[in-house]
Amino acid sequence: MASSPDTSKTTKLERYNTYIRKVNTTKILSASSKLLFRLTLLVALILIFFFTFNNPPVTTTTTTNHRVLATSHLFSSAFYGSGAAWEKEVRRSSTPRRVNGFSVLVTGAGGFVGTHCSLALKKRGDGVLGLDNFNSYYDPSLKRARQTLLKQHEIFIVEGDLNDGELLTKLFDIVPFTHILHLAAQAGVRYAMQNPQSYINSNIAGFVNLLETAKTADPQPSIVWASSSSVYGLNTENPFSESHRTDQPASLYAATKKAGEEIAHTYNHIYGLAITGLRFFTVYGPWGRPDMAYFFFTKDILQGKPINIYQTHDEKEVARDFTYIDDVVKGCLGALDTAEKSTGKGGKKRGAAQLRIYNLGNTSPVSVGKLVAILESLLNVKAKKHIIKMPRNGDVPFTHANVSLAYRDFGYKPTTDLSTGLRKFVKWYVSYYGIKPRPVMIWYWVKNEGDEKMMRRIEGLWLRCLF
Repeated sequence: MASSPDTSKTTKLERYNTYIRKVNTTKILSASSKLLFRLTLLVALILIFFFTFNNPPVTTTTTTNHRVLATSHLFSSAFYGSGAAWEKEVRRSSTPRRVNGFSVLVTGAGGFVGTHCSLALKKRGDGVLGLDNFNSYYDPSLKRARQTLLKQHEIFIVEGDLNDGELLTKLFDIVPFTHILHLAAQAGVRYAMQNPQSYINSNIAGFVNLLETAKTADPQPSIVWASSSSVYGLNTENPFSESHRTDQPASLYAATKKAGEEIAHTYNHIYGLAITGLRFFTVYGPWGRPDMAYFFFTKDILQGKPINIYQTHDEKEVARDFTYIDDVVKGCLGALDTAEKSTGKGGKKRGAAQLRIYNLGNTSPVSVGKLVAILESLLNVKAKKHIIKMPRNGDVPFTHANVSLAYRDFGYKPTTDLSTGLRKFVKWYVSYYGIKPRPVMIWYWVKNEGDEKMMRRIEGLWLRCLF
């Protein structure tokens, strides 16, 4: 009888081979997992690296109330603002549609004055390209809303910083700008005590960087830029005239604007840049800045919050030469229209170049108390007023513009009184923020617009809402 074959060794061998395969599979899986983890970590680090430099952190010198984004230039805006489609958009926006129209680079185009000037230039057929860094000194959503408004009128804003020299050079390589309307700046008198460096970076370094680019451009553009009435500082002569002394600034903001005027003189003298400075006097109106008194007074009055009204230390009322935005826009366009061509070429001056400075104000100072009274009437709400002494934070007690020089040279003549201007502002404010106006507000607006039928219709709709 034949014996059955001995399978014990074969079985053991198969078990051993199975074990070895499992061990090897486990090792392969472990190695693969480690490799996948390392690759994932590497990709995450790369993403964090790019995110950090394209979306820089908030500077540590700011306060919780006002945060201004710090800008890193390791990756220039010219690096990520590129491509055929981007360049096409830049060219399209900056190309004029009227004969002999301007091609204007508007810095700070997402700002209050920048938005209004951009719209006015585009409306008359000029080419307009905006530049703005959309910092968070005040609510960036308001700046983005202005950007949307400009986009509706085919105005493109390049998102970038004045201190990004590579970006500025690229823009001038793409577009032969005839003019620069330089409105970008770190604004606000009081904030300079909290974050002084932001004023140096924007108002001085940024301005110099722009002038450095302009001096080598071919052709050199004519430049109109925003100085400030703050340069008059401790001047006591009234009304403020361009010939008055401006060597006593009362705030760092004023000092940086005065420095800008001296820097402008230098670049005009050495490089032949035609430069016009405009000293704005307390500009207000629709799409305005939330850090301005008329704006936050409106907000606080509607919310039932108390407002602080300053008095001087000798108990005199504080007054300002409030200037409506439409009047300022006319002044800016008048300055652009009368700006002569720069005379430099290749970074060298070839002849004497135009250098001007003008006041743009309303010529009618109004006390802050009167401003509040007008707002109370428009809003039909009594303000909770808190009268306090003016702090020593760089503010001045009184401003009053003499605009005879601007009138002589380009016909500047303000026409909007404070009551009319504030009515237009309040109308925009309640619409933008979706606030339901009170019946008295509706009646006041429509009555002044002269449309009685519309007044009755709106009053009826309002009553239906109430009942």
